[in-house]
Amino acid sequence: MVERLFVIEEIKLDYLPDVIRINERVLPENYPYYFYELLYRNYPKAFLVARIDDKIVGYVMCRVEHSFKVTGFLPKFSKVGHVVSIGILPKYRRLGIGTELMKKAMEALKDYYECVEVYLEVRVSNTPAIKFYEKLGFKIDRIIRGYYKDGEDAYVMSKAL
Repeated sequence: MVERLFVIEEIKLDYLPDVIRINERVLPENYPYYFYELLYRNYPKAFLVARIDDKIVGYVMCRVEHSFKVTGFLPKFSKVGHVVSIGILPKYRRLGIGTELMKKAMEALKDYYECVEVYLEVRVSNTPAIKFYEKLGFKIDRIIRGYYKDGEDAYVMSKAL
């Protein structure tokens, strides 16, 4: 049996600067510090990092939102998980880190936060990410035109939990 190189764990406040550095390095969409701290404080079970030794090499951060749908004549409220961001340092890609981060985050969204579905946005041009999410069972629901700052459209992809 091959021993796993990396450890997946819940975010710690001390890890936020590393997560921000990874986000700024690998993604064009960045957030202010308070946003990361808000997710850390409110959804720590679904804000995970991948660590190799003492180095944070990836993260996934999620939040919980409320969905309202009318089924027949009755309103139905449910919790849905939103994968806000996932990032892996380039040197550590293709080792299964992203897959494990997503699986553990989805488990937390379902088991701890009682979400019935999870969704995310992804650039329509990001074919590797789209294929990655499809392998995890996500389906494209719709397109949001001009979603990103640069004007690119986003697919909304979702999966039942």
